[in-house]
Amino acid sequence: MLTKLSVPLVLSESSSLRYFVFFYLYVMQGIPAGFSLTALANYLTAEGVKPSVIGSFAAVIGLPWAFQFIWGPLIDRYQSSSLGRRKPWVIGTQFLAFLASLGILLIDNPLTELKSLVFFFLIHSIFAAIQDASVDAMAITVIPAHERGRVNAFMRAGFLVGTGVGAAVFSQILRQFGFSEAALIQSLCLMTLWLLTCFVRERPEDRLLPFLNRRPPVLARTTKKKAQPDRDFKWLFTELFTGIFAPQNLLLFAAVVTAYVSISLFLRAYNYHLIQKMGWADTSLSLLTGTYGMLVAAATALFGGYVADRIGPSRLLILVLGLVAAYLLGFNLLEATWTNQTVARSGLVALYFMDPAVSVAAMPLLMAICRPGVEGSQFTTYMAFVNLADIAGSYLAGHALVYIQAPTLGLVAGGLSAVAMISTWLTIRQNKDLSEKPYRGPIRQRD
Repeated sequence: MLTKLSVPLVLSESSSLRYFVFFYLYVMQGIPAGFSLTALANYLTAEGVKPSVIGSFAAVIGLPWAFQFIWGPLIDRYQSSSLGRRKPWVIGTQFLAFLASLGILLIDNPLTELKSLVFFFLIHSIFAAIQDASVDAMAITVIPAHERGRVNAFMRAGFLVGTGVGAAVFSQILRQFGFSEAALIQSLCLMTLWLLTCFVRERPEDRLLPFLNRRPPVLARTTKKKAQPDRDFKWLFTELFTGIFAPQNLLLFAAVVTAYVSISLFLRAYNYHLIQKMGWADTSLSLLTGTYGMLVAAATALFGGYVADRIGPSRLLILVLGLVAAYLLGFNLLEATWTNQTVARSGLVALYFMDPAVSVAAMPLLMAICRPGVEGSQFTTYMAFVNLADIAGSYLAGHALVYIQAPTLGLVAGGLSAVAMISTWLTIRQNKDLSEKPYRGPIRQRD
């Protein structure tokens, strides 16, 4: 008799495997982000590059994530493969992102080749963004409703661990060995994780490689596979727009986007303030971000995922947005205390609770309002605008710092978070489906 152990590394069959796989898939996305947006951005700041240039650099290489909604319908439309519904998209884009990462090795000096630096990171970001959309589509397909809070926590924790490694480790490599060595190690990390993904199946009947013409295992042959309906693009886009523009969905998502803008706005401004106004070394800032900041962020994500599954993501989101607003307003009103190293360091580390806390509450809620059949497209669209919010915050901070000091931007960010909290509370209060305590899976849309 064939047991489930005869079909190893199958996402649909193992809860622990789902936690592990989605964790490292997001580590894979986080490493280049930490390298480019923290280690390299801090390096450029320390070398005297203008904040507006760095803000534009962060915005351009993050721009492909703002266009993920282009790929969502394609991923939902073309999902028939012997490798699985989503896996071909995942491993294909992972490999292309790895190849694009190798192109960064052509840059000798990032300070004198800024245009080339932006170009090669942009090419990598395009494939990495499609990979991100594919992973999200896979997640919303294979993760059971009762696990979404915790698995989303592992996904966010993986991204934060990856960014922590990219910030702390790669900042040291950048200073001690050089830019080319840092780019090479990034490429090797991406290749290793891509190889690992090749050995994972979504479902038991999926093949590892398309040219391996072997019979499916007994477990797969005794289970009827649910046929996927043949849906055209007209149907996909009709359902997608219906889901996105439902009033309660639109209001809820607008609040989430506002929260992400506020977090990114102050974080970028505070990093600049610490280096240029308070004289911090870029390596010290990146190391603190990638160690203690990463630990706080990962712990917040994991604990928040457990809480989201216990009390419901809607209640947690209101609580988190309130804490973010209170922290941003309070910390910036106490700007005079920033000259104390302990306060400045603690303030920076504490900032890293905000993004994962919002994510573990908001992501299950956004998954819940996605319409059946276009889950990948709708959730990818949401993630595209979340990423655009992060880009917008970095871009606005880079240009606003020419005229406005970081504490003022922090107060603006706190006000935006307060608006997001109030809007979320009012939206959830008026919608009983959203305010239910337990997480019960996709919410029925009202046409």
